[in-house]
Amino acid sequence: MRLEVVGKLLGVFSAFLGVMLLLPLLVDILYAEGSFEIWLLSAVITLAVGLLLLLLSRGPMLSVSHREALAFVFLAWLVASVFGGLPYLFGGVFGSHWTVETWVEAVFEASSGFTTTGATVIVDVEAVSKGLLFWRSFTHWLGGMGIILLTLAVLPLLGVGGMQLFKAEVPGPTTDKLFPRIVDTAKALWLIYLSFTLAQTSLLWLAGLDLFEAICHTFGTMATGGFSTRNQSIGYYGSPVVDLIVISFMILAGTNFSLHFQMFRGAPGGFLRNTEFKVYFCIVGVLPLLIGFRLYLHGLVPSLGSAMRQAYFQVVSITTTTGFATADYEQWPFLEQMILFLLMFIGGSAGSTSGGMKVIRVVLLAKLAYRGIYRVIHPRAFWQVKLGGRKIPAEVLDSVTGFYLLYTSIFLAGSIFLSWRGLDFVTSCSALAATLGNVGPGLGLVGPTETYQPFPTEVKAFLVLCMILGRLEIYTVLCIFMPVFWRR
Repeated sequence: MRLEVVGKLLGVFSAFLGVMLLLPLLVDILYAEGSFEIWLLSAVITLAVGLLLLLLSRGPMLSVSHREALAFVFLAWLVASVFGGLPYLFGGVFGSHWTVETWVEAVFEASSGFTTTGATVIVDVEAVSKGLLFWRSFTHWLGGMGIILLTLAVLPLLGVGGMQLFKAEVPGPTTDKLFPRIVDTAKALWLIYLSFTLAQTSLLWLAGLDLFEAICHTFGTMATGGFSTRNQSIGYYGSPVVDLIVISFMILAGTNFSLHFQMFRGAPGGFLRNTEFKVYFCIVGVLPLLIGFRLYLHGLVPSLGSAMRQAYFQVVSITTTTGFATADYEQWPFLEQMILFLLMFIGGSAGSTSGGMKVIRVVLLAKLAYRGIYRVIHPRAFWQVKLGGRKIPAEVLDSVTGFYLLYTSIFLAGSIFLSWRGLDFVTSCSALAATLGNVGPGLGLVGPTETYQPFPTEVKAFLVLCMILGRLEIYTVLCIFMPVFWRR
């Protein structure tokens, strides 16, 4: 592996991140908050590191190998988490004195933003400046589609092919290019992403939110992140119209973006032919009906309409791993809480901005389980796993099975670690599910009205790793720590 290649890629990435750190400065100027030094210092430091890496990694690059791409993607998310946390430190969000704990909390908040997890260690977000609130939500938006995809537009200028980066970063068991050239694919995805962003911002603004809050909540929705400018999240507004807008765009964000691309190209029938989307739509369309009726029958809400509104919002929010809240679902019956907990593992569609294991993996695991049962009944039968009429290659099935085993193993081991550090059973399990699945809020001490602030410093640091593991879908991170990865 050529370290100079990885260094040059990280240099470009850091320089881009440094430029992005100047955008909240405009918000600061607009609202006359007088915190210019926060953004100037953060941007200068990040840009300086990027330029230094570029100077130390001079030389032509004709290609990026698979291992170099994997190393870059993992390191890029670490770089984003570290430098993205600088504004929180310079802004004194976690105290005026810098300690190991404040550093970890700053990295936690930034990592939660870029990984679109939405877990927070800020107790009172309404006391935070608008510049920092904008940056907090903007990290969602950048991380949602993947900062790596955006930098693909720059890499051709360096003579670097981007397909290896695309494979390493884009979520899901399969990776499809929309165009022969990877840069065109990146542009198409970002154009769709930007179109949805502008549409939702406009609708929220027309629904009564001021432009700043409309933008911030749109960033959190389209990235399925969940950071809000209000302590009560979307529930602060108490508006059925706002709820409906956010629900609609959460569903769009949790859908495979290649299906959106087909729709924009005049072929909306792709939604009806896609098995994963049909299962996903059943989860977000049918399951809330059952939960809504149960909430109404238990007398937890005043009307059936309110019950349906709460049920649809929370099911869609958890399934798409957005993490917005309009109700304290910890007051719901145990069955409904358990359903939401299980939805944290499933997540949205592959090729979307959602986290979790992804619906397509759950579908393939179900088909593999059925094939196993069928072979017990008919030992000599040949059963080819298919999805949408297409045969699934054996290597994809092996990858899905391995991913499931790794995901559950990390969940169990992490839950044991959190329990060992003094957290109760419910909090340990839901905190792991919420961070590994990039959901954000969970149950227990990390419920929709709580934060991760009371956790010990080492637990917060461990959960940062879990968030990055979940965002990069485990394989990308774990292979870095394999000795064979570094052998020639």
